[in-house]
This record gives sequence, C-alpha cells and structure tokens, in this order.
Amino acid sequence: MISRLLDIMARLRGPDGCEWDRAQTWSTIAPYTIEEAYEVADAIARNDPADLKDELGDLLLQVVFHSRMAEEVGAFTFDDVAATISDKMERRHPHVFGDAAAPSDWEEIKAAERGAKNDSSAVAGVAAGLPALLRAEKLQKRAARVGFDWPDADGPRAKILEEIKEIDSAHADTLEEEVGDLLFAVVNFARHLGVDPEAALRAGNAKFERRFRAMEAAAERPFPTLALNEQEALWDAAKTAER
Repeated sequence: MISRLLDIMARLRGPDGCEWDRAQTWSTIAPYTIEEAYEVADAIARNDPADLKDELGDLLLQVVFHSRMAEEVGAFTFDDVAATISDKMERRHPHVFGDAAAPSDWEEIKAAERGAKNDSSAVAGVAAGLPALLRAEKLQKRAARVGFDWPDADGPRAKILEEIKEIDSAHADTLEEEVGDLLFAVVNFARHLGVDPEAALRAGNAKFERRFRAMEAAAERPFPTLALNEQEALWDAAKTAER
C-alpha cells in the first residue's frame, strides 16, 4: 500500500498533476504537518480509533509529501527516511537488537548522537518548532540531567512569585519577556509536581470551553448583552452543575 501512496504523490507533483501540490515547498507544508500531528493527538484524546486511523493516514501523507519534494531535488527519498528511522530504533534498543543485557538510557544514547553531530550541549536538538510549553519542559529536563535544577518544588514556586513581582514593575518594552519568564517558571513548577504542563493546559482549555458553552446555553438573552455579574453567576452555575 505504501507504494500506491508514493505513486499518488509522484503523480500529484508531476507535470500533469495538481497545481496546488506542485506549488508547495517544505516550508509551506510544515504547518499542515504540525496540524495533522495535533489531530492525531485529538483523536487519541477522544478515544476514537476510527478517526485515529484516518488522522494517521493524513500524517503519513505529510511524510510522503516532504519525502517526495526531497527526492525531486536529490536530497533523499522515502526509503531513506524509513531506513534512517529503522537504524535509529535498532541503535537505541541495543538490548533487543544488540548485545546489551538491559535497556539503555535513551537520553544517554541521544546525547551520544548529538555529540556525533558536533553539538554536545545538553539542550541541543530540542526542536524550536515544538509547542512552547512542551519545549520549555524538554529544555528544563535536559538541564536537570546535568544538575541544573531545584531539589524540590519550593524553588520554582518561589520563582513564580518573583516573576509576578517583576511583571508588576515591568516597562511596556519588557513586559512580554517577563510574562515569558513567568510561564517558563510555571512549567518548571508543574514538572516538579509531576504534572505534564501541556496536558494540564489542554484539560484547562477543555474545561473552560465546556463551561462557557454551558453558560451560553443557560443565558436567557443574548450572552453579550449580559452584565459581568450576570455572566459570573452563569459561570458559577456551570461549575456547580459539573460537580
């Protein structure tokens, strides 16, 4: 089946193919790749196997699309992509595919791989395109592995309070930076509490949307015409109903 998909993409990118597909580049397709990955995660969160199958197909198409464009410029092919990840998986599981007696530390293996790329920094390879919360957590975990970390949650909790004070006294031209520092500190606090900040915020978003929709449904007249105290009463009622 993969050969059929590869042929379809080659046809779409060919002279008699689709004008839109022929016009795309790695850069223009990248946002779709990210979007499809999130849609896979959404199908998983909804426990919808049928939709997951569909979304995984969409994500696979992104890999095929990028690989086809690479093949056209002589960079690599889809087979090269498959071979590279196969080599990586075998290399990172020497207890399965090699002579190691026990599972190896993936982070140590990845650190060795980074060293082979002439970038031995503990934070090398944390993709800039990751969601900001996820990237913050990964950077913090990398730093913690080399000892740069608080021993418990008290440190990041105090840092949150410190960052709030700095926001209170910040000038307009530094406000974004200070808010960024606060968010980074919140991620660190969540990490020390054993909470996945990305998952926590997704749950928070879902809760807000659910309660806001309940507020709109309960309003006896158009929601924008309600006074703030009336909206707050509806919010409290939505919270109570959930409990």
